[in-house]
Amino acid sequence: MAGCVGRDSSARTGSTNRGESPTVTILAAGSLQHALETGLKPAVDVPIRVEAHGSAALARMVAEGQRDPDIVTVADTALFEEPLSPPWYATFTSNAIVLAYNPTTKGGRRVAEAGVDRWYEPLIDGDVRLGRTDPDRDPLGYRTLFALELAARYDDDAPALREVIPTRDQIYPETALISGFETGSIDAAFAYRNMAVERGYEYVDLPDRVDLSDPAHADTYATVSYTLPSGQTVWGALIGYGSTVRHVSDAALTVFDVHTTGSYLDEAGFLRHDRFPVYDGAVPAAVRRATGTGDRPNRRDGTSVSDLTGRH
Repeated sequence: MAGCVGRDSSARTGSTNRGESPTVTILAAGSLQHALETGLKPAVDVPIRVEAHGSAALARMVAEGQRDPDIVTVADTALFEEPLSPPWYATFTSNAIVLAYNPTTKGGRRVAEAGVDRWYEPLIDGDVRLGRTDPDRDPLGYRTLFALELAARYDDDAPALREVIPTRDQIYPETALISGFETGSIDAAFAYRNMAVERGYEYVDLPDRVDLSDPAHADTYATVSYTLPSGQTVWGALIGYGSTVRHVSDAALTVFDVHTTGSYLDEAGFLRHDRFPVYDGAVPAAVRRATGTGDRPNRRDGTSVSDLTGRH
């Protein structure tokens, strides 16, 4: 089982010399990298090593034995069903798809001028150098396609945006997407809200029916899908980040507690619903005690992430 606890592996990267403080290793979704480095690390007294990739790619790394971190965090809990299968995990934060732009470029100004109602028009016209991520490697990539398809349904004047807008030359690694503004290679990018907030870039909010952030539209989100190279089909849903501890230790549990409940998530622009974190599976008693979440809902007790209606 890819999500087992306490398994030794040559791929594990968190070992330290005797007498040193243990380093907790986190393999995380690329959209979390900045928040973990600048928000989580200063919030705990435990050394942390962060490695970030697109979630679909990192899930394959763990499933194939290429990585064996203490904590695994993905941007789509569907990846904890396949290819990973941890005995438990916590869904702890959400996000929204936005169209971020650089207001100092001509293309970025075209996006700003189009606004919330006509944001897609300059993208269709070719006036904007657009960036997005690879749907085969991370959830942001396929969620961008979901947003385009939903937007075309939502706006009677819009063409089939999922077919019209995407091209292969728009693809950037998730960890380098927003940096394209700084290098001048793109004018706008489909990104998570937190990615724009933490870098201070302007963005256009997409409608709630489109941005995958509103539990009230969960049924609408569930009508779109994408098939990964593995053959797994992922369906649209409220964005939910999930995390699990693979190697339980006092240090790992200390980090996990702050990782899944810390205020650094709000400061970085993530969206946290009132009942987060929600647990799925057989959560070890040590995890419950360390995180003080013994009374938190468990999805197998009937709580769905889509039932979460309040935000912090």
